[in-house]
Amino acid sequence: MSKPTSETTAAPSSFESAMAELENIVSTMEGGQLPLADSLAAYKRGAELLQYCQAALKDAQQQVQVLERGVLKAFAPDTSATAAEDES
Repeated sequence: MSKPTSETTAAPSSFESAMAELENIVSTMEGGQLPLADSLAAYKRGAELLQYCQAALKDAQQQVQVLERGVLKAFAPDTSATAAEDES
């Protein structure tokens, strides 16, 4: 069984680089030409990248919620403005 290099197990530098690497892994695995050991290593790396991406998205979502705290409100159409337009 081949050992992964430090490059393949390194943390991604960004969400975009993780996604690009993940897409490359998926494409390679879909080709069906990898030996079993390499397929398992690629699957493991893909799972690590997926976990990284999910965490990055969760962090971004939390940051948006903090930025919009108090700004997001339930939508209620302004019926008085609509009624005034209908009367014109």
